[in-house]
Amino acid sequence: MSGGVWLPEARRLPSPNCDPRPPGTTIDLLVIHNISLPPGRFGGPWIDDLFLNRLDPSADPYFRSIHRQRVSAHLLIDRHGALTQYVPLELRAWHAGRSCFGGRTACNDFSIGIELEGADDIPYSDDQYLCLARVTRHIMRRYPAITSDRITGHCHIAPDRKTDPGAAFEWARYLGMVGSEE
Repeated sequence: MSGGVWLPEARRLPSPNCDPRPPGTTIDLLVIHNISLPPGRFGGPWIDDLFLNRLDPSADPYFRSIHRQRVSAHLLIDRHGALTQYVPLELRAWHAGRSCFGGRTACNDFSIGIELEGADDIPYSDDQYLCLARVTRHIMRRYPAITSDRITGHCHIAPDRKTDPGAAFEWARYLGMVGSEE
């Protein structure tokens, strides 16, 4: 999966957890997530390891319950605003799971997923907001069907099972930054 749309500023770590989108699919949704491994802890190789199917179940008790999951996101923004890309944007990453937006199910088919290193109740860093806004503007230029009303949280497309990006995520701040140039 080395070809395709890779952001030049991103560290590239190709995940095997992706596949082609259904034929004729228009990419028209951006989903914001959060992730921390173990939960509530930041730093370390664990997010990369999860998305690359090499998470060591003996490294933390929590990992025993998730190390066999096959998941990915297109992008991750760490606490310092560093960007990692796991899946080319035109491919389907496995980030949304059972989901629905605007009456359409299977959001992975038509969305791009961005993970923020974080937790629902811990404020995100200024560097994360800056990077997220910059990357969002880039994605919106490349995929014009993604408009500000087609940017959502994992909590909105899977409310029965997900809460991210959580109460700590400042939607108004982020969307205001997306609408303005740096």
